[in-house]
Amino acid sequence: QVQLTESGGGLVQAGGSLRLSCAASGRTGSYDYAVGWFRQTPGKEREFVAALNWNDRIYVDSVKGRFTISKDNAKNTVYLQMNSLKPEDKALYYCAATPLFSSSVDSRRTTSWHYWGQGTQVTVSS
Repeated sequence: QVQLTESGGGLVQAGGSLRLSCAASGRTGSYDYAVGWFRQTPGKEREFVAALNWNDRIYVDSVKGRFTISKDNAKNTVYLQMNSLKPEDKALYYCAATPLFSSSVDSRRTTSWHYWGQGTQVTVSS
């Protein structure tokens, strides 16, 4: 079992930056993992934001050029650096992880991921 603990959410003005962190614990030593970030607002489905699988990074179009996903294997931590934040970025952000998968697996689908964090709230004021 793998547990994910998120932090770094908060309130920021439009145009500002936040860095989200997600620390993994549990049985993480037997596998290498893909990592990802999703977000969700009330009344809407969970939306894919970013993923890092092997050395491939993908992003939803709305955050390209503004968000960067990265990981530190030694610290078992994944990050989402968010720059130039917009009010529409306001959401509950979830960290996700799963064993490394082939390129045939769609990382944009929530069903592709085995482990999830509890979510951290990001609020962007205008």
